[in-house]
Amino acid sequence: MSVVARQGAASAAAAGASVGAVVAPHASLVRYDNPVLVATTKDGRGGLGASDKAKRRAEEKQHLTPTEDILNSILPPREWTEDGQLWVQYVSSTPATRSDVLTLQAQLDHKLQQRQARETGICPIREELYAQCFDELIREVTINCAERGLLLLRVRDELRMTIASYQTLYESSIAFGMRKALQSEQHKVEMMARIKALEQEKREYEKILQEWRLKCEAVERKDAERRHDEQTKHKEEVDFLSKHNQALKKELEQLLSIPSSLSA
Repeated sequence: MSVVARQGAASAAAAGASVGAVVAPHASLVRYDNPVLVATTKDGRGGLGASDKAKRRAEEKQHLTPTEDILNSILPPREWTEDGQLWVQYVSSTPATRSDVLTLQAQLDHKLQQRQARETGICPIREELYAQCFDELIREVTINCAERGLLLLRVRDELRMTIASYQTLYESSIAFGMRKALQSEQHKVEMMARIKALEQEKREYEKILQEWRLKCEAVERKDAERRHDEQTKHKEEVDFLSKHNQALKKELEQLLSIPSSLSA
């Protein structure tokens, strides 16, 4: 499809847009041409087949200028199907002026405020809008200098790869932190259960210890009473034996004193 044909199709699509209200499926900060009606299916429901799309793209590529070809490789055309009609929207190859850059800046600020993007921290909305703004700047630079645009494309891809790496690292660290938190929580629950079991075991041992302490005190009292009784009994026996011994001694002395009196 040549530039003239594309512009004619775009004009026709713009004329039909007032009737069918055909717009792009996604709003973007990147400047695109008006949607182009590529084909209409016979049954009005499905889209083109893969071979038909490949054939159409091959025909279009033959009529593209080098700048348009580079632009389409950097920012591929957007395709969507609506009411059985296949629409394509190509990135604009119109050079940007200073007022366009100022308008882009105003649109970026407006969309950031409209979509309530966070000013700091991780914000997918802010990241998406700034990525669209960067793509628009690449488009504007590529039109004036294709080599500079391709170099900016390398920078963009490197930045995206770096951000993706940091995002993967962040997600893995979050997952690691969650695993550690769950493990610590589980370990805490286990330790609390073990503490309760040990406290219960301690109370049981204290109860057993108190019982043995009472038994020991009872045995000591009983043994003290028994010793006291034995000592009292032993003393009584000693006193009885002492008295008996004294009585026998006196009796013996009396018996020994009788012969001496007879001899006198």
